Amino acid sequence: MASPDNGPSIGQYLLQRLQDYGIADVFGIPGDYVLSFYTMLQESPINAIGCTREDNAGFAADAYARVRGMGALCVTYCVGGLSVCNSVAGAFAEKSPVVVITGSPGMRERIHNPLLHHMVRHFRTQFEVFEKLCIAGAELNDAATAYREIDRVLAACQRFKRPVYLELPRDMVHVIPEGPRPAPPSEPTSDQRALVEAVDEAAKKIEQSRQPVLLLGVEVHRFGLQDTVLALAERAGIPMAATMLGKGVVGETHPLYMGLYEGALGREEVTRYVEASDCVVMLGTFMTDINLGIYTAELDISDCIYATSEQLRIRHHHYHDVRLEDFLKGLAGRKLKRAHAQPPAPTDWEPEPYALEPAAPLTITRLMRRLDEQLDDGTIVIADIGDALFASTELTTHGRTEFISPAYYTSMGFATPAALGAKIARPDARVIAVVGDGAFQMTGMELSTIIRHKLPVIVIVLNNGGYGTERLLHPGDYEFNEIPSWKYHELPQILGGGTGYEVRTEGEFDAALSAAWDGVDGPSLIHVHLAPGDRSRALDRLAGMMSRTIVQ
Repeated sequence: MASPDNGPSIGQYLLQRLQDYGIADVFGIPGDYVLSFYTMLQESPINAIGCTREDNAGFAADAYARVRGMGALCVTYCVGGLSVCNSVAGAFAEKSPVVVITGSPGMRERIHNPLLHHMVRHFRTQFEVFEKLCIAGAELNDAATAYREIDRVLAACQRFKRPVYLELPRDMVHVIPEGPRPAPPSEPTSDQRALVEAVDEAAKKIEQSRQPVLLLGVEVHRFGLQDTVLALAERAGIPMAATMLGKGVVGETHPLYMGLYEGALGREEVTRYVEASDCVVMLGTFMTDINLGIYTAELDISDCIYATSEQLRIRHHHYHDVRLEDFLKGLAGRKLKRAHAQPPAPTDWEPEPYALEPAAPLTITRLMRRLDEQLDDGTIVIADIGDALFASTELTTHGRTEFISPAYYTSMGFATPAALGAKIARPDARVIAVVGDGAFQMTGMELSTIIRHKLPVIVIVLNNGGYGTERLLHPGDYEFNEIPSWKYHELPQILGGGTGYEVRTEGEFDAALSAAWDGVDGPSLIHVHLAPGDRSRALDRLAGMMSRTIVQ
């Protein structure tokens, strides 16, 4: 370490600032341009988790960020950095604060513009790519500004809950800047006059409304506002619904919770109640096509209060420089005097009764019903896209049970590496990944990293021999929708750890899930055989909507 008189090197300062933001683990793959920093990382208190692919490291860091508050990955120049673009794009789309750290050729190596290995077009190509994928970024090529740039970029990651980019030339890692450390950047504050006016208008709108509803989105989770939301709902007696991307932001057993609002795709009684509301309070909600049931939602802007970290709109009035946290806390702190009694909301719902039929062939719907029986307050469910996601929306989260899925960006292959990240972030949690066979074949070898660290993660592979969603969207006997069937249950043996289970019936799945739940020595992979045409009710409804909007 550098002496106290000289201060830390640029690399040491970056590692310390990561720890200041609560990052205890970094995912990635080393390479020559980042080896010097990787050595420093290995010698630091931060735990370096080596992954099998860079994009997997990105998915793991994304899930880690969603669970812990901020995540980080470290890769080499271009061949590593460009490989992680898709993961970082998904983190940006879904507001997950991931710090992308990459090495690059040293400044002295760039004299006369040589054609160095890994370089594409010119030395700034990778930086320019990540400018489009991150909320902030910096090349740490100037010792005089390096500390300040690190602080600025990390503050933006925390503020906006989106990925950021830091590029560290390999001959700058050990450089010690001269002069004092910069003062940390100040926290942004709300315009107090705008905040007061916004809270006043919102409160009056709610008080005068006949049937207000809270529609909760992903930012409630990202900014840690669950308790504030519950305080608002309970004090004013306002029922709550959530978007698909926001599933699990509050416990779904709460007496004021109605379920997911998905336009025409969701439960009919929830859709009717939300769309009959004369004051929909959308908190941290992003109006994506999936969240809106492929735009089948019918919400009148004049009846909406729309509050996110990026904008605040009450009916047709726009308020600027008002932070979501301040607005929500101000509203929750008001003693709202409702002018009308709240009409009964469809909150008194129970999962369908489940009785095991041991010999019956397993279906995706019955699998979810059995899995629902197993969930508790310490569970994290990670659903890949396709029917892994749509079927999983019928699961019931309890208390602070996490539900994680790329429900907006919908990148296949998220769940298995995300399970690694989530388990590293919360070692005490029971982590379950639900993934289709096509998605597993993309990134499933990250199971080897889970095995290496002896993490008791449960991976449920849904094997229907193909891309089930695409089969519905584009019916026909098309070879491109078929994929080869692996012996997934044998992978733990091949990879050197964990336990595999092959199941076809409800009884076999019940036994496998019970055994996997009790396993603590390593991961369990449950290989579930499903009929090619089997699908959840949610996927049935979604396919019907999308098939009418997609050009064949």
